Amino acid sequence: MENVLLFLVLAALALAAVFIVRDHRARRKVNDLNATLTSKDRESSALRQEVQRLAPYQTVIDAQAASDAIRAAAEVLRAQVVAQAQAAASSLMAEGQARAERLRADAEVKTARASAEAAKILEDSRRRAEETAAEALQALHDSKRLEQTVRAMKNIIEGYGDQYVMPTVGLLDELAESLSFAEAGERLKAARERVRSMIKQGAAATCDYSEANRRSTAIDFVLDAFNGKVDMILADVRHDNIGTLGQKIPDAFTLVNHNGRAFRNARILPEYLDARLDELKWAVIAQEMKRKEREEQRALKERIREEERAQREYEKALKEAEKEQETLRKAMEKARRELETANRAERAKYEQRFLELTEKLRLAEEKNQRAKSMAQQTRSGHVYVISNIGSFGEDVFKIGMTRRLEPQDRIRELGDASVPFEFDVHAMIPCEDAPALERALHAAFVRKQVNKINPRKEFFRLSLRDIRETLLGMKIAATWTLTAEAREYRETLALEEAMAKKTFDEAAWLKMQVESEAEMADERESVTELAVA
Repeated sequence: MENVLLFLVLAALALAAVFIVRDHRARRKVNDLNATLTSKDRESSALRQEVQRLAPYQTVIDAQAASDAIRAAAEVLRAQVVAQAQAAASSLMAEGQARAERLRADAEVKTARASAEAAKILEDSRRRAEETAAEALQALHDSKRLEQTVRAMKNIIEGYGDQYVMPTVGLLDELAESLSFAEAGERLKAARERVRSMIKQGAAATCDYSEANRRSTAIDFVLDAFNGKVDMILADVRHDNIGTLGQKIPDAFTLVNHNGRAFRNARILPEYLDARLDELKWAVIAQEMKRKEREEQRALKERIREEERAQREYEKALKEAEKEQETLRKAMEKARRELETANRAERAKYEQRFLELTEKLRLAEEKNQRAKSMAQQTRSGHVYVISNIGSFGEDVFKIGMTRRLEPQDRIRELGDASVPFEFDVHAMIPCEDAPALERALHAAFVRKQVNKINPRKEFFRLSLRDIRETLLGMKIAATWTLTAEAREYRETLALEEAMAKKTFDEAAWLKMQVESEAEMADERESVTELAVA
């Protein structure tokens, strides 16, 4: 194309040069004729001047006539010269115009030819560019396919690790709060029906074979390979592994399609991959909903057990209080009889004894009344703030509630064999609506949850000052223990330091540990025997 344009420019320059040369020659001849005419004019003017100068001295009668004849001859000559110049100029102009016309026609022919050649060149260039672009696009597609294949092989060989782990919270956020495990199961059933329908309709896979038998065989090959891999992946579905499984299925898709290229590009269609990923999604959701329902049932049973324990404690406290009251009444009746029969010296002693029994009876009646009141109030209880530095570290607190008559019993249960050290109590807040206060504190510290997936764990990472200030903002007063005793934990640290420095009797300590283990084993056997009996 550039060569054609250069040729056209050179042709135009050559044509312009021809015109310039022709015009220059014509102008030069006109100038020569003008110069001749000017020379003749000067000669005629000189003759007239000479005639005028000699006129006073001429005596010849026809001098004027001779002058006129000379002037007339000069005019004729001048006219001839002008006519010759004009004829020469016209001839040159006509010749130049004819030459220019021929050059213009020749240029038009060459321009048309050049335009045709340029159009052909452009068409060839466009076609080659399209072919190159198609090849480049195919190369890019092949490079992406190979990159995905390499990544899939690397994942399978090296394992998936934790890089694809993702929480199921995002899945559940898409669902209505009222969705149950049964409804999730229906959605899973619908997703699997869609998968089967796509296979029946031939919308799951394809290939480039034109022969029906080979085409069917190739499609069945890749479908069997892909479905086999996906079914194995789905068999491993848990509520917490959707990220990993969600990568395994596309990896299987990539590898099966890569191997299917040997069978005229037999391949699984992306729409079928999406259908199986949707099946995975609903399988995980169903698992998560099932787990949540189990958690809720477990929490409900735990609350029921806690209520039953509290109720048993109230009933036990009532019985003990009534028994204590009855004992005190009998003792008071006895003290009254003794007081009535006592002499003056013994009377003061029996009066003091009677007053002491009266005060004990009053306290027993108050305790009895408190137990009755708490048994009747189903929401009264204690909200506790506890920590376990040895198990969870600094600035980690559990905020919960109990309706036990003796809330410390609940704290001891939490510090059983499931954690290495016992809990320290920082605050024990009695209130008429313990569940409401517990919920309010959990809502205030929701961003501080240690476990942001399961809020029922009730552990929060924050300072004790934050909890105190929040309670003060609610106008709730409490007695606080700011420093955690962590007795067993601190003694363990001191013992480990002594071990490192070898500054204590390790043999005696080991003997004590063995004896303690034997005692615990005996206790477990005794409990087992009682349970069997």
